[in-house]
Amino acid sequence: MTIIKSLLKKYTSVSLMLRIFVGLLIGAAIGLAAPQWTGVAILGRIFVSALKGIAPVLVAVLVISSVAKAGKGLGRRFSSLIAIYMLSTFIAAVCAVVGSFLFPVTLELDQTAVVEATAGSLGDVFANLLTSMVANPIAAIANANYIAILFWSIVIGLSLKTMASRATVDVVHDLSAVVTKVVRWVIQFAPFGILGLVYSTVSESGLSVFTTYGHLLLLLVGCMLTNALVFNPLIAFILLRRNPYPLLFTCLKESGLQAFFTRSSAANIPINMALCRKLGLEEDFYSVSIPLGATINMDGAAVTITVFALAVAHTVGVDVSFASALFLGVIATLGACGASGVAGGSLLLIPMACSFFGIPADVAMQAVAIGFIVGVVQDSVETALNSSGDAFFTATAEYHDRRKQAKQQ
Repeated sequence: MTIIKSLLKKYTSVSLMLRIFVGLLIGAAIGLAAPQWTGVAILGRIFVSALKGIAPVLVAVLVISSVAKAGKGLGRRFSSLIAIYMLSTFIAAVCAVVGSFLFPVTLELDQTAVVEATAGSLGDVFANLLTSMVANPIAAIANANYIAILFWSIVIGLSLKTMASRATVDVVHDLSAVVTKVVRWVIQFAPFGILGLVYSTVSESGLSVFTTYGHLLLLLVGCMLTNALVFNPLIAFILLRRNPYPLLFTCLKESGLQAFFTRSSAANIPINMALCRKLGLEEDFYSVSIPLGATINMDGAAVTITVFALAVAHTVGVDVSFASALFLGVIATLGACGASGVAGGSLLLIPMACSFFGIPADVAMQAVAIGFIVGVVQDSVETALNSSGDAFFTATAEYHDRRKQAKQQ
């Protein structure tokens, strides 16, 4: 047992990012040299399953505990934060529209193929969103339905706040601390999971994903980086009237890089919480705003939905006006807010966006398949943008509120 503890101590003493990078290199090397070693891929599946299993529980207990313990006077700050989240997501969609018009992408689609699809109209998406919001809370945790988790956690937290004793609230708070530590333990084994995930991708597709879909990846990543490095800091500058880049680079370094490899905004919540604590933010605020952001702050998802929908439209020859493309951005913004609780996330909302242009679902679903192929890059960058934005805008909202209070005094 002493030897195991000593090895674990040495292992955790090395930077997590360095360990992840080493795992990435080893996974790619084994994938190219020994693609027949299919057993290596199990490491990736175990890691992803562990994250998917614990992340919904984490969001539930964190939000319940945070709402139950929240002090008064945070309402104005939360309303500002939600407005910032939605504005940033819409700007990301508009950025994707402009990028798709300047650098149009076409895909290799079989327009005569029939693929099973379950996409519906925008009205169906709203109906499903509202229905899923009030789904059974236990089933919501089991199915990773984050919209329902968020809704019921807020309701239960408010109930605890008004009715429960202080001791009961402390028990819930301790439970959230326990689950947070479990997630940190899981993330410590991210290097092995990344090794398996990279091996699986490289052994099946080689490096061809970067050449066959290079144009598409450049457009997706370019739009996401533009949003992260230009428009998000612009929003912060307008609100704070000071250079936002030191804060931005801190969030990208300490949150975005780890989210890039874990590919889960929900699993990155403890990292964002620790970052907010390091930035000196108010715990009552960030303990709710970070889980909230993991659910509705979806800049990367809006980019993915918009770029893929317009790529399909360009491929099948649909004449898309700039005005209709901007309305697509609105659809992508609203749809992206519900993407986090769906297996496949933003990719499965592509047929819904394509239906706005009258494109059949059997054609649009082929773009979803392409999305899963490029997901090794697209999903990583998307998650890094989303998760780092949660911390960045939480800090921005609190600093903005402090600035207003200082001017009033």
